[in-house]
Amino acid sequence: MEAREKSLRIYDTKRTFFSKLSNTFTKFLTPTRTGINNLLIGLKRSTMIKNYTQQLDCKDEEKKQLFTKKFEESYSLYLEAIDQHVMDTIYKRVKAGTATDFEKDALSKYYNVIHLKETDELEYKLRKQKYLLELDYNNVKEMQKHKLQETYEKIYTYEMDQIFKRLLKHYSMKLSERLTPMQKDEMYDKIFDTLEDYITNILTLKGITDPELIKQCSLFETYEVGKLDQVDMLDKRMILLGISRKLFVHSLPLVVAEKCYVKLLKDTRNLIVDTKIPRKRENAYQLLLRMFEQYNNKLLAVKIYWDKPEQKNQYAKFAEKCKALEATKEKSLKNYEIKKQILYIREDMKKLEKYNDKYFRILQFYRNRLVKLGDMREAKNSCKTGKYKSNKYISIKYKIRKDIVDGTAC
Repeated sequence: MEAREKSLRIYDTKRTFFSKLSNTFTKFLTPTRTGINNLLIGLKRSTMIKNYTQQLDCKDEEKKQLFTKKFEESYSLYLEAIDQHVMDTIYKRVKAGTATDFEKDALSKYYNVIHLKETDELEYKLRKQKYLLELDYNNVKEMQKHKLQETYEKIYTYEMDQIFKRLLKHYSMKLSERLTPMQKDEMYDKIFDTLEDYITNILTLKGITDPELIKQCSLFETYEVGKLDQVDMLDKRMILLGISRKLFVHSLPLVVAEKCYVKLLKDTRNLIVDTKIPRKRENAYQLLLRMFEQYNNKLLAVKIYWDKPEQKNQYAKFAEKCKALEATKEKSLKNYEIKKQILYIREDMKKLEKYNDKYFRILQFYRNRLVKLGDMREAKNSCKTGKYKSNKYISIKYKIRKDIVDGTAC
């Protein structure tokens, strides 16, 4: 009988039932890098929440210091875990082209924060903390675990509150340095953007009960929808500044808030003289009047330290005029509004007339407005005898109506 050689069969192990089953179990039992990072973040988050709760509940001062230290350490480890997740998972997914739009946006924001390290170390650290907290907060919300979200929100709100206050204080300090006009404008933008971010995303979590603050926030919300023009943007910033006088008294000191008001007043004046659209000019003018009122009521009225004594005396006289004018409001609202406009315009003119060459256009606008209000009258720019000194900027002479200024006109 002829012996037959048995051929050696080679099996594809990827196709057999047992190999497929083995690979499936391997996928279940061997965690991916994403799974490890999520697991670590969850563990670090739980430890941080536990330490935070112990810190709040502890009544003994010595033990509370220990719990506070433990919380700070666990908070640092928690942020490091989120940072590692960004580098190990999100970065690799974006590089491989498998990332979602959310992950692409998250990495883009991450690099914007990292870029700050080259120019401002403190801002970089604060912005990075803020970014990492926001990233995990969105992750917690997606889990839809209400108990975890409720507990985590307390820590999130507290930490973010501290970060925003430190950011505003940092920008306030930067404004006191020698900066170019462009750098100053950038710093003002950062202050207003930070205020808007806080009111939009953090204040709603804290909850507010102050009626005036609720009213201001309601006005701010009207500018959250739709496209805003220049007048709307300035109005929105004025509202933000008004809210800041309630929320950030120490982080945004009075002297810095005053600089912000002066900046807004300057931008609004420029808008009045630059725009060629009558409706837009009138809207900007009405905004300027509201800005004068808020600037005086919320800032100058509570200002204690003045650079010069004459500035304090000048404001005291202005405040007395406002008080006397307020008493006439019930008699005739229309007359009151006219006189208030005249008072605000004249007060601003006193400051700007010192720099007539620089502000001649807005001064011309003010004089024309006073003519319409009946506080001035036009006179021909000519004289018959004597010497006459011409003004290259103003082609119309104005005479003040004494009866309006003295308050004797009806």
